[in-house]
Amino acid sequence: MTVQAVADGSIEIIGVTCCFGSRVALRDLTLTLSERRIGIIGRNGSGKTTLARLVAGLIAPDAGTLHVGGVDVHADRKAAIRKVGILFQNPDHQIIFPTVEEELAFGLRQLGQTKSDARKGAHAMLARFGRENWHDRSVDSLSQGQRHLVCLMAVLAMQPSVILLDEPFSGLDIPTTRALRGYLDSLPAMLVHVTHDPTAISGYDRAIWLDDGRVAGDGPVAEVLERYLAAMEGAGDADADL
Repeated sequence: MTVQAVADGSIEIIGVTCCFGSRVALRDLTLTLSERRIGIIGRNGSGKTTLARLVAGLIAPDAGTLHVGGVDVHADRKAAIRKVGILFQNPDHQIIFPTVEEELAFGLRQLGQTKSDARKGAHAMLARFGRENWHDRSVDSLSQGQRHLVCLMAVLAMQPSVILLDEPFSGLDIPTTRALRGYLDSLPAMLVHVTHDPTAISGYDRAIWLDDGRVAGDGPVAEVLERYLAAMEGAGDADADL
């Protein structure tokens, strides 16, 4: 891989270990992610969400290094917000302001824009999605799917190189899922999609299967999913995480 590719937003993970007390969530993980669409699959507790939080810079590894586009996203939060955005499973864990305009403008203010410019940027993003009349809407008045869209617009307004998706379709009905998937598929940014649902990453460029904090499979989506689904079929109910 060239240095230019990494500078443009690729993710370099070298020897990363991450622990929570005595539990090791990721174990000496080394990966270079440069494909446009990457799926991360695995069972509960496999390390998927921990990896997403590390790439977003929300937590630091206990060992090893992680850079997005050459930036240490945990150490340099100002640079990180230009590199990485994240769409959580539950939009209520992400939204912090009472109105849609305030939510969209907040990230732009973090980038150094004036209050006036951030407001204009928020209105421009709403117009892009045909939601101009949402600017003064209370977030509490929106459905879950609509709040997901607000979160997506807030992320896109900051123009990150990489967007992390942590089970973004959970709890959404079929039409809302289809619409949100259409928005995401059209984005030029790299998508790193953490999911339990193999169908959510069909058509992606690469799949990474995590198991017990290590890479159990990595390669073309169809090949990795075939192995993963066979392993899940063979696990049996006795191994279920209840």
